[in-house]
Amino acid sequence: MNPSTLPLLNKTLRIGHTPDPDDAFMFYGFASGQVQIDDYEVQHVLEDIQTLNQKALHGEIEVTAVSAAVYPSLQHSYWILPVGASVGRNYGPVVVKKAGTTPATKRIGIPGRYTTAFLLLRLYTEDYQPISYRFDEIPAALNSGDIDYGLLIHEAQITYESMGLEKVMNLGERWMEETRLPIPLGLDVVRKDLGKEMAVKIGLALKQSIQIGLAQREEAVSYAIKFGRGLSQPLGDQFIGMYVNNDTLNIGEEGERALNLLYDKAYRAGIIPAPTRVDILRDVL
Repeated sequence: MNPSTLPLLNKTLRIGHTPDPDDAFMFYGFASGQVQIDDYEVQHVLEDIQTLNQKALHGEIEVTAVSAAVYPSLQHSYWILPVGASVGRNYGPVVVKKAGTTPATKRIGIPGRYTTAFLLLRLYTEDYQPISYRFDEIPAALNSGDIDYGLLIHEAQITYESMGLEKVMNLGERWMEETRLPIPLGLDVVRKDLGKEMAVKIGLALKQSIQIGLAQREEAVSYAIKFGRGLSQPLGDQFIGMYVNNDTLNIGEEGERALNLLYDKAYRAGIIPAPTRVDILRDVL
């Protein structure tokens, strides 16, 4: 028996997402018990994005958030859901350094080699010496002098100044300046071996969960900022608004063009080994 079919036999669906406010907000409908998928038990798998990427590469989770950058390696086993994407419009991962310093070397803490942040760094810079950290450990490593620069994702994109750090480059701004397109940073994907009917049910349930969060915003934000590592309610609301919006409800034609362009650039730069077919499960819309 194929191990990947076992969770469906025992009526459990594993759904992976990161322990940060925007993902938590998207899944508020599930967490609050307002959304269900038939009589399946939803098991939340909360891990940092690099760990979720690695689990997806091994097919360990039926439904999961992943970095857009890892999808080329998943294209044959997962569909992209048209809902649940984290899209930056002239903002995104930020390269920072200690305020007022001029580092002599270019050791940079990155949140994982499969992340879209690292892919963008490779597309727009050179000579950095990457060192992998869990995403929330990078500011401390930077302040302690273990690294010279940090590549920040999640809420640190808007809180870095309070940690004594200053911006060197916003990679989302660089992407927009060059392409005039938004940058899809994260995607939600569903395993193809579940079958299209089940995958569509899952996508519709995720869409409903996001819509509930948007409709019950105050309650959903209060729930989501518990995952914000001390983030205040106003900053939590601001950050959630950056990554849970109309693009999240439908990645759209513009988002699909951006994904295709991202993968084409990565292929031409020799970062990914082969062209990528963007396979979005539009039946959900």
